Amino acid sequence: MNITIIQGAFFPIPPIMGGGCEKIWYRMGQEFAREGHNVVHISRACPPALPPENNIEGVRHVRVRGYDKSGPGWKLKIQDLLYSRRACRVIPLDSDVIITNTFWSPILLKKKAAHKLYVSVERTPKGQMRWYPSGRLRANSVAVAEAIKNELPAKEHHRVVMIPNALPFSADEPVDLNAKKPVLLYSGRVHPEKGIHLMIQAMRLLENPWPLRIVGPWQAELNGGGDDYKKSLDEMAKGLPVTFVGPVHDDDVLNGEYRSAAVFVYPSVAEKGETFGVANVEAMAWGCAPIVSSLDCFKDFIRPKENGLIFNHRGPDAAKNLAEAIRTLMTDTVLRQAIARKALEVREIYSPPAVARLFLKDFASMVENQINAKS
Repeated sequence: MNITIIQGAFFPIPPIMGGGCEKIWYRMGQEFAREGHNVVHISRACPPALPPENNIEGVRHVRVRGYDKSGPGWKLKIQDLLYSRRACRVIPLDSDVIITNTFWSPILLKKKAAHKLYVSVERTPKGQMRWYPSGRLRANSVAVAEAIKNELPAKEHHRVVMIPNALPFSADEPVDLNAKKPVLLYSGRVHPEKGIHLMIQAMRLLENPWPLRIVGPWQAELNGGGDDYKKSLDEMAKGLPVTFVGPVHDDDVLNGEYRSAAVFVYPSVAEKGETFGVANVEAMAWGCAPIVSSLDCFKDFIRPKENGLIFNHRGPDAAKNLAEAIRTLMTDTVLRQAIARKALEVREIYSPPAVARLFLKDFASMVENQINAKS
């Protein structure tokens, strides 16, 4: 098959500026190529760091002018439109499947390539599904699949498929759980919707809390909460063993953080925005015992007290609930290591080759339907 991937307007490929979605599709493109398919990956230009075109691991990369992410939402939508127009112009004419997660590409292509469209819905939809009348609608969790269906008439529900996000790396090194350090870890955007404030409030409620390392960008142009938000967190964390590491785009360095920490905390409060939380699966792949909020999307891969803990993030006792979960894993080594051992199973379930095969099977069914429609 000839597969084209259109990435978003604001982060380049390879993901040298980060981005969970970018990391995943960068790896998926390589897996598709390893299976013998022709893959073109269109993404934002980033001179001089990246050339206009090159080949990486069997994937042809084509880059067009994009934007730094800053400004109000209406401005970002206009920039996405301008970028999407440029991206659509360089799609190979012989593409069998066109994967996109930009807002405008499915609209721009709905007449010219409607039957080839594979819209990867990376965030909970906010009414835009009605603008995508053709093609496949892929969700990365059961919760997102249901949210998509809620925006469509019942006769269109067959277009929705759920395929989970893959790990953006292969995790095959053994993990020594006894070598884990008494460290709490968070990895992701440092943004109000991620519940960072709950972690710090929970630390205040713990006696002799373990050190907390917060890995991820707070800068607004990298999807963080901005400098003012970071300053408020610094003030909140005074006197506590909290370290803001900043953004880490090197997988080896990030995996080192996961490999070292005993407990991973992801207290997202993004009721409408969180769809999967790939950082959780990354951490689990390196033997971290995870604690997550009670968002529906996490229920796809967290089984309470078996491979993770879930705390109630809603209501006035949210920080207290989180503190109790952290205290449990800090003090109960047997439970913590039992959870971590079960967590390691994500290495197989969400491995890049396994998830790539799910996508390729779905692509093949789309192409077959195209052939049958013509005959």
